[in-house]
Amino acid sequence: MSTSAAHLAGTVTLVTGASSGIGEATARSLAAQGATLALVARREERLESVAADIRASGGSALVFPSDITGDGEAVSLVERVLAETGRLDVLVNAAGIMLVGPALDAPAGEWQRNVDLNVSALLNLTHAALPHLVAAARDDEGRGVADLVNISSVAGRQAIGGAAVYSATKFAVTAFSEALRQELAARHVRVSSVEPGAVATELTDHIRDGVREHNQAWYASLETLRPEDVADAITYVVTRPRHVAVNELLVRPTDQV
Repeated sequence: MSTSAAHLAGTVTLVTGASSGIGEATARSLAAQGATLALVARREERLESVAADIRASGGSALVFPSDITGDGEAVSLVERVLAETGRLDVLVNAAGIMLVGPALDAPAGEWQRNVDLNVSALLNLTHAALPHLVAAARDDEGRGVADLVNISSVAGRQAIGGAAVYSATKFAVTAFSEALRQELAARHVRVSSVEPGAVATELTDHIRDGVREHNQAWYASLETLRPEDVADAITYVVTRPRHVAVNELLVRPTDQV
C-alpha cells in the first residue's frame, strides 16, 4: 500500500499496546511517516527500547507507561501526552487481549479481562481523546483532519464458537467505531475500524492451558499475517488525503477462510 499521497509531519500520534505486536509495528511505521509517537503500554523497558529504535532512525517518540484499564488512567494519560506534546492528531487503540476457550467452565475473570481491555479501556481513552482530536482537525495550521483507528478483528464480523466473549468485545468495537464515525464525519475526524485475521503476535501466549495448544496449532496451519502487515494497513488509513476516509478495513491471511 502506497503512503505517498500524504504524510504525518508535525502530528502527534498516541498508540496503545506499543510494546509489542501490532501496536509496536504501527508506532514504527507512523514514526517513519514523520509523526511524533506517544508510546503507551505497561512494559516501560520495552517501550524505551522501541522509542530508542525510532529515535535512532531519525524519528521522534515519547514513552508513557500506563495500565489503561486503571480507574481514571485514560484522562491522566491524555493529559500527560498533551502536556508533553501540545496536541493529539491520531489515536490508535491497538491494545487488546484474546482470552478464548469454551464458555462452560471458563474462569469468569477471563471474560472480565477481555471486556476491561478490549472495550472499557478503549472507550475511556477514546472519550478522553475526542476533544483533542476535534481540535486538531480544525487547526488551520495542521492537516485539517484527525484520525481514530480502533483495532477490531475478524471475530468482530463473525461470531466464533469458543470465543464468545472475545467476539462480543470485537463486535462492540466495530459497532462503536461505525456509530462514532457517523457523529464525527462532519468534523473531519475520521474513525476507522481495522479488522485483522490471524496475526503472529503474543496474543495466543495468554490463553489458558488446554486451550492455548489448539489455538496455536490452528495459527501454525496458516501463513499468518505479520504485525507489519497490519501496521501497513493502518498507515494507509491515516495517511489518506483529507477528503478520503477509509472507514473499515478487513485484512486476512490469504489462506484463512
